[in-house]
Amino acid sequence: MPRTPLLLAFLLMGTGLAQPLQAQEAYCASDGQPRPRALLERFINADCEACWRDPAAVRASVRELAIDWVLPSTAGDDAPLSAAALPEGRDRLVQLGRALPAREASLRQPLVASARTLRVAHGLPVNDYIGASIELRPAGRAPWKAWLLLVETLPAGTEGSPVERNLVRAAFQPPWEGRRAPTAAQQQRLYELRPLRIPEGSEPARLRVVGWVEDARGRIRAISESRCRPAGGQR
Repeated sequence: MPRTPLLLAFLLMGTGLAQPLQAQEAYCASDGQPRPRALLERFINADCEACWRDPAAVRASVRELAIDWVLPSTAGDDAPLSAAALPEGRDRLVQLGRALPAREASLRQPLVASARTLRVAHGLPVNDYIGASIELRPAGRAPWKAWLLLVETLPAGTEGSPVERNLVRAAFQPPWEGRRAPTAAQQQRLYELRPLRIPEGSEPARLRVVGWVEDARGRIRAISESRCRPAGGQR
């Protein structure tokens, strides 16, 4: 991975250099956003182009965050949806104890009430990378499993989809699960900053980040999604 894009992505997120570089650009974080009450994950096999256009696609309900994984298939690059496929989608299925669907599958998980706050944010695209962060406060002593995703929000009608989709473009799992004996500082705050690569074919203006945290029993304890607003203004 090239060092220059990595460094720039970290600088943009860590020192606030984005505004001097590009005045009036967007500030993108979960701050002030309504917290989703459930997570809907839709999984589409890259072989199943018709699944993307299926009028019976599972739809998100009010205050439910929907994300869309396109899964690599045995056909490799010859699969119709291979350009959007991510191997991390298979990792997610393994975690959920589910097999690769021949066509599509979905899973709804409610949010289990928690006093913890999860914040996600991202900076500006720089040389095909975007700096993204995830932060949990307070972390406590429990082992956590977290996901931070770069998604492209595609309006209903995109490529014939009957529903709006948050297509997963990149995924990262912070190394929080193994921290069973965290330091005092880690009990107060868990934080990760990560440069995520923007894949070819995505539109940077449609990109944002979403994240969630699961406890040791696999229950979702916090969900957050970023929204962008112009610097110095509101949307």
